[in-house]
Amino acid sequence: MAAVFKYILPVEETHWKFQGAGETTFTWNYDTQSEDLLRLYAKGKQQQWDADKRIDWSIDVDPDDPMQVDETVLPLYGTPLWHKMSERQKSDLRYHAQVHNLSQFLHGEQGALICAARIVQDVPTIESKFYAATQVMDEARHVEAYRRLLTEKFRFVYPISKPLKVLLEQALTDKRWDFTYLGMQVLIEGVALVAFQRIRDYSRNALCQAVNAYVMQDEARHVAFGRLALRDYYPELTDAERREREDFVIEGSYHLRDRFNSPEMWEQLGFDVKEVLKELDGAEGQIRFRKRLFSRIVPTVRDIGLWSERVQKAYTDMGGIQYAKTDAQEMLDNDAKVAQEFDRKMKEGFSVPAK
Repeated sequence: MAAVFKYILPVEETHWKFQGAGETTFTWNYDTQSEDLLRLYAKGKQQQWDADKRIDWSIDVDPDDPMQVDETVLPLYGTPLWHKMSERQKSDLRYHAQVHNLSQFLHGEQGALICAARIVQDVPTIESKFYAATQVMDEARHVEAYRRLLTEKFRFVYPISKPLKVLLEQALTDKRWDFTYLGMQVLIEGVALVAFQRIRDYSRNALCQAVNAYVMQDEARHVAFGRLALRDYYPELTDAERREREDFVIEGSYHLRDRFNSPEMWEQLGFDVKEVLKELDGAEGQIRFRKRLFSRIVPTVRDIGLWSERVQKAYTDMGGIQYAKTDAQEMLDNDAKVAQEFDRKMKEGFSVPAK
């Protein structure tokens, strides 16, 4: 089913093209170098799933509040501007915030699909090519799932946000293969896991919960893939090369933080963007969410060796440094367990309660 007519964007502007700078790398060395990556590849093969069959698309959603999230997680909640809003404005914000988030998930997953395909093309080791091939299928499935959720259960789709667009272009136009990993596997996937988790854990609609839970199961492997590949590669870099990667991580993290300011959504809703952004900066819920954004990224960045004083200062400024000692693998393992629990409960025919 075509969804172009539902975009808040002219049809002629729905195509985005730019010149990439990747290399094509063949390897004639078929001896694998990483048993960890081979095990991850095996898991990627075993955990393939069909979005048509695993997800119950017949589950209804509230047409005005599909996710059924508590208003305390909405942008602006508790601010002076929130208390001035009418009930109609709050309802519109609830709906648009859900659509905007899901739209960025959809666009980000297409970006991940393209990034994964590029990794197959230019990564130097055979086991990384093996695993990246499974991720291409994962990302196609994620695009399929979010496309279907938006086109069947929501009324329209937002265009890609500027910060996400900038980061994707940077990740895909740098000719060095590891920058694609950094941009997608570490930064975009890391933030996505936090945003997905928010819906999985706080939505009261079983369909919205399930889509995000199952996507998270795959994304947990993707982040692990980036961590394993880069952790082995970065010790070989010079100080100058490492500094370039640190600059990319710092700039990309700020882009991702700003993605959730959503100026295009506020304009669509008729708000003064400058007034809203000023209110958002002091909103308690937004401050907590921004800090949590880096709960998946910070431990991974530290683990792969990009942990200079400059990087630590940046995450201190962004409020995420407290996650430096978090066990990244434990969180990823838990994402897989939660998805399996969703399978069990969905088979029993009742919705999964929000946490």
